[in-house]
Amino acid sequence: MDTGSFFIYFANQRSVQSPQREAEIPYQARGVPMTKEQTRIYVIDDDESVRKAFKRLLRSVNFEAETFASAEEFLKSQQPSKNSCIIIDIRMPGLTGFDLQRKLIDQGIRIPVIVISASDDAQIRDQARDLGAVAFFRKPIDDQALLDAIDWAIRGLRK
Repeated sequence: MDTGSFFIYFANQRSVQSPQREAEIPYQARGVPMTKEQTRIYVIDDDESVRKAFKRLLRSVNFEAETFASAEEFLKSQQPSKNSCIIIDIRMPGLTGFDLQRKLIDQGIRIPVIVISASDDAQIRDQARDLGAVAFFRKPIDDQALLDAIDWAIRGLRK
């Protein structure tokens, strides 16, 4: 997967939107083509309320969503789908989001990773980017901005 070197950083998503932005067009109205293989999004966060909210959001736009309470739980699951994307929190008990990114790289698994975090500092953003994340979001996350980042990441897989 080569999504290029572009990295999306969203700190305060709501403050940068304007009426002309494509991001404000409802996701389903943009005609995003659905492939035969359903797009699967893996959500890895130790906060159950975050997992539930993301799962509802993703299913509302026809993504398959699988949630995991830890990086270890995700690693014990089946091999990730080729047509997929990972949304991962950085700070979790046990393996961190960065630890998971390194393990996936070591195993040669190349799927887009979107990093989410309650904290926002340059060191965390830089580390996420250096490990190949396609986007970084500070919580709370604007739904449309997240869907746009997933769309961009998945489209990069299809090129």
